[in-house]
Amino acid sequence: MTTIPLTLSGPADGMNCEHEWAGEYLEAHLISDVGKKREHNEDSCILCVPEDPALRQERGLLFAVADGMGGASAGERASRLALETIAEVYYTGAAGTIPDRIREAVETANLSIFEEAEANIARHGMGTTVSAIVIRGPYAYVAQVGDSRVYVMRHTAGLLQITKDHSLVAEQVRNGFISEQEAQSHSLKNLITRAVGIKNSVKADLFAFHIQQGDTFLICSDGLCNLVGSDEIASILEMEKLQGAARILVGRALDEGGGDNITALVVRVIEVPSEGQVDTGAEEVSFPKRSLFYRLWKSLFSKQ
Repeated sequence: MTTIPLTLSGPADGMNCEHEWAGEYLEAHLISDVGKKREHNEDSCILCVPEDPALRQERGLLFAVADGMGGASAGERASRLALETIAEVYYTGAAGTIPDRIREAVETANLSIFEEAEANIARHGMGTTVSAIVIRGPYAYVAQVGDSRVYVMRHTAGLLQITKDHSLVAEQVRNGFISEQEAQSHSLKNLITRAVGIKNSVKADLFAFHIQQGDTFLICSDGLCNLVGSDEIASILEMEKLQGAARILVGRALDEGGGDNITALVVRVIEVPSEGQVDTGAEEVSFPKRSLFYRLWKSLFSKQ
């Protein structure tokens, strides 16, 4: 569908895929696994790097994960159509700020899925989550619909979940009705309140922040983050090799039962470009700082 070169995407066969990539100042590794209990992989993932240097400089690189719903072929179709449409619209659409382009791309993908589901009874009710990052120059922009997640592991701040889950249980946690511990075993934890393609319109959450050298991003479906805790995710993302980190993350989810499809797209900042201004239109993310004692301890420990 898209005219933009998709450097990495998948899975193409409804099962598993694994790819790695390295660029001028970023490197990435992605894995999508069907898991132990599903017959088909309804997740999709994409890494988009335009060949045209001017386009790459203007619109950056796109990384995204989508977790489809609607059963087998419908879920697979929804997640793949969402990411293909987002890439197409983001890179070929009219000029504008990055948040505006991402918003338009998600809204177009939403309408495409909704109309296809309305026209085909076999795909009625299909939809998908979308968690995406665009990195251009020294800034990252995140778009979110659903309960897949984007994390950032930063040496001076620790692990931060950038996105907010659009789920009934997550909203109850944010409103103080239940605890994080209660949410983990809640019977309705997979009931999402927002998805791409379920209705004829959708609103994406948008975030922006300045990247730092060594930042490691994780975009993942809930088949991973429902089974692997944040402390373990943080420890794994500190590994030197991205391939090892991605494989261990997926492996841990499989060890915990692998009841859902599992997708992990890990991106690391090798060097931060010096030039670039942030585009307005997205919520600015603030990173907490770890204590000086912790940073000193970690520095000494890492040298041993």
